[in-house]
Amino acid sequence: MKGIFWDSRGLSDLAKTKFRVDTAGEQNLDFIALLETGKRDFSLFSLNGFCGGKNFLWYWTEPHGRSGGILLGVNIDVLDIGSIEEGDYYVKFRLKNKSDNFQWVLVAVYGAAQPEYKENFLTGLAISISSGLQVKKNNNIYNDKWTFLFNAIIDGINLREIEMSGRKYTWANSLANPTYERLDRVLVSTEWEQHFPLVTVIALSREISDHTPLLLSTGEGASHTKPPLFKFVLGWLLREGFFYLVSELLSQQKINLKQCVKDRLAQLLREEEIKWFQRAKTKELLQGDNNTRYFQLVANGKRRKMRIFWLEQEEG
Repeated sequence: MKGIFWDSRGLSDLAKTKFRVDTAGEQNLDFIALLETGKRDFSLFSLNGFCGGKNFLWYWTEPHGRSGGILLGVNIDVLDIGSIEEGDYYVKFRLKNKSDNFQWVLVAVYGAAQPEYKENFLTGLAISISSGLQVKKNNNIYNDKWTFLFNAIIDGINLREIEMSGRKYTWANSLANPTYERLDRVLVSTEWEQHFPLVTVIALSREISDHTPLLLSTGEGASHTKPPLFKFVLGWLLREGFFYLVSELLSQQKINLKQCVKDRLAQLLREEEIKWFQRAKTKELLQGDNNTRYFQLVANGKRRKMRIFWLEQEEG
């Protein structure tokens, strides 16, 4: 599954239109989240162009004055939509994967840039999820109050940021001494990351906009199928020796064997926890706390950070 998050700063530019159409076709996108669209309405023709003619369902919000506006769409051949919610700064889809029935929530958020609106935005963030506040500025008007509140809310909701590959910042202005900021983020729950452990976020080209488009991919083989449940077959009752076999399995000797197997399994799980603890290279938690899931998430994050997606040379 792939999707894109992009603060497009308007949709009328021909270069941006070509980029959206090409990306939808090349990346085989399953969801598209466009922020700061600046449009109050969309034609069916333009929406079909955004998704490359796929069977998408769209929902959008109108801009506030000259800024804002959110357009969110998903491929309903891949995802079922349970409900749609709209707030002042977000659009939320409750989804279910058709492949494995995994249920999750997709939220596209556009944060207010004006200081007088940020308090309301952060209040709404407790319900939704945001793409950003300032991380770095090269002037003296930076106020870390909003960054602190943003991080406190994210920690309170227990969300993790997927490390971006391709560049360090997602926005820059055109001044001689430019300002670089990380305004765009992809945040996920631990349950979602556990379901898609190979998830990556790649920064695409920023040549056509001051904001960087973010491409999310769950990775090959990320969709997990549940193992088949045990089912008792009535035909087994007709097999010779079936009742004797069942009585043998319930004997004391078999119970002792099961206990040995259980102890061995506990030992293997303990070894797995230590392995992931070593790979995670973290000292935030003590060994023995059964934190295998936490260590896996940390290790996966480090692997994403160290992964090389492409190489360039003078010839291209």
